[in-house]
Amino acid sequence: MTRIVLLENIHPSAIEVFEMAGFTDIVHRAGALQQDELIKELQGAQIVGIRSRTQIDQRVLEQVPTLRTIGCFCIGTNQVDLEQAMLRGVPVFNAPYSNTRSVAELVLGEAIFLLRRIPEKNARVHKGFWDKSAEGAYEVRGKTLGIIGYGNIGSQVGTLAEAAGMSVIFHDVDTKLPLGNAHAAGSLERLLAQSDVVTLHVPGGQPTRNIIDAQALASMKPGAILINASRGSVVDIEALHASLKSGHLAGAALDVFPTEPKDRNEPLDCPLRGMDNVILTPHIGGSTQESQENIGREVAQKLVQYLQYGATKSAVNFPEVAFQPLSGASRILHIHRNEPGAIGAFSQVMSKHGLNIVSQLLQTQGPIGYLVSDVETQVSDAVLEDLRQIPVTIRCERV
Repeated sequence: MTRIVLLENIHPSAIEVFEMAGFTDIVHRAGALQQDELIKELQGAQIVGIRSRTQIDQRVLEQVPTLRTIGCFCIGTNQVDLEQAMLRGVPVFNAPYSNTRSVAELVLGEAIFLLRRIPEKNARVHKGFWDKSAEGAYEVRGKTLGIIGYGNIGSQVGTLAEAAGMSVIFHDVDTKLPLGNAHAAGSLERLLAQSDVVTLHVPGGQPTRNIIDAQALASMKPGAILINASRGSVVDIEALHASLKSGHLAGAALDVFPTEPKDRNEPLDCPLRGMDNVILTPHIGGSTQESQENIGREVAQKLVQYLQYGATKSAVNFPEVAFQPLSGASRILHIHRNEPGAIGAFSQVMSKHGLNIVSQLLQTQGPIGYLVSDVETQVSDAVLEDLRQIPVTIRCERV
């Protein structure tokens, strides 16, 4: 029986997908697990579903040899050692688009709130002050929004911002087709100098680390607003704090941080806490009921299609094979080192057992190859064992 472990309060829509596919051995836990506890929980599991806090590294993969696939029920996959998973024949799936609208709505809402000074006004009313002044409060209409990273989320933010009357410019390292009336700024420096609101939608990693540093902040328009709902490492928090304290920037909103609390009871360590012109949210850009339901369904369907058909379309670390209906009595998934002779050795085993292949597809990616073979008759355990004994074999399964 296939054992599935879902952590970090993954939406019940995922369980519904698994159960409809006939998988009933499902463990569903609300929180993340530390490494030793995680390894213990995953013993015998073929699928693990996680969000952003669970870390699956080389040690976890080594200690859980039964693991066949990993589902990241979120956009990011940097919590998984993708290369080690690939080398062990474990495809990793995510949901790169399902929470796009939720993040975009949060960003636009924060831009409106900060331009109107709502966080400060709200705090003062709670403290007993009735400050009706319009000083420093502006409409979003007619302002320029600068989007750094014009991918799925960035372009959606631009579409919503235009509907609210904003002008939209963007900067991306790749050439992108503008939506609506948006246009490329030409350079990051031009975007920073022209924008009333700057929003970040870039991936993490060394190339984007602290791209918004003290120099970039000084290049922004006086009174501008900065919003980061991408990765915590892309903004120099100390430099942002200094820019806000000096009054150069009018406000900021952050949903991600360089170091985030491990659970709801641990306070955020950030110098921006307590500032009335700053909105701090606990990494909830994609945390709406709609997005979590969509993510649960999307990732679970990808995992089911892999287990039942060997489909790896949109896997982030694996040769991609699209869904294909079974054309024989059984299907063999052979994951092997991408070396000469691999297919020949596979064919020899099949010939030894008198098995006829009716359909076959090979895809490679770097050091591994992925061979999907439909066989005319049933495939016995003895055949699988012989295939696993081929020196280049990493993993071999029957679906």
